[in-house]
Amino acid sequence: MKKLFSLLFVCASVLLRAQDQDPKAKGILDELSKTTKAYKTITADYAFIILNKEKKQVEKQAHKVQVKGNKFKLDIPGNTIVCDGTTLWNYNKDAKEVTIKTFESTNEDQLNPSKIFTIYESGYKFKYNKEEKVGTAMCHVIDLYPSVKPEKKKFHTVQIYIDKVKKQVVKMVMQMKDGGQNVYEIKTFKPNAEIADPVFVFDTKGLKPDQISDER
Repeated sequence: MKKLFSLLFVCASVLLRAQDQDPKAKGILDELSKTTKAYKTITADYAFIILNKEKKQVEKQAHKVQVKGNKFKLDIPGNTIVCDGTTLWNYNKDAKEVTIKTFESTNEDQLNPSKIFTIYESGYKFKYNKEEKVGTAMCHVIDLYPSVKPEKKKFHTVQIYIDKVKKQVVKMVMQMKDGGQNVYEIKTFKPNAEIADPVFVFDTKGLKPDQISDER
C-alpha cells in the first residue's frame, strides 16, 4: 500500500515555469493533459510490479481504478478504496473493516488514484528522453524529476511512457534510490464509459459497528 501511495503522491504533477522545462516535453505533456481532462470518466486495469536492484521481479499485483471527476474507486489486493469527492472509505477485505475519513483533494498525504493519469501537472521538472515501443504502441518517454524536497523521496526519477497516437499514459517507471524499480503497466484503458455515482459510495449496511472506524 505504501508503495502505491508513493506513486499517487507523485501523480499530482508538472507544469512549472515553462522557461525551466524542456519545451519538447512540455508540448507533449500539454497535449496529454488536454486529452485526459476531456474524458468524463476513466476505467483502467494496470499491473503494479516491484523489481529489486538486480531488476528481478519480487512482487506483481493487479489493480483496477475507476475515475469520474473527483470521485474514484480503487481495487487492489486486500483493499477497496472508494471516494465520492467528500468522503473516503478504505475497506480491508481480509479484516472486513472499513475506515472512513474526510477527503481533501489538496492533501497530498491522502490517496487519490485519479492522479495516476495526471502525474505531470506540478512539483516536477521534466525532460524528453526518447521514443520507445511498448507493446504495439510507439511512445514518447519523458523523465520527471522531483523539484520539491527531492531528498525526502524514495525515488529520483519517474519515467512516463505516452502513446504518440492516442496521447494516453501506457506505462510509468519509478527509479528508486536503492536501485530498484516500481513499474505501473496500463493493461486496459477505457475513457467515457457510463459509471453510476453510487459506485463511488461504500455501503456499510452489512457491517457491524465494531467493523467501522469513522475518523471524520
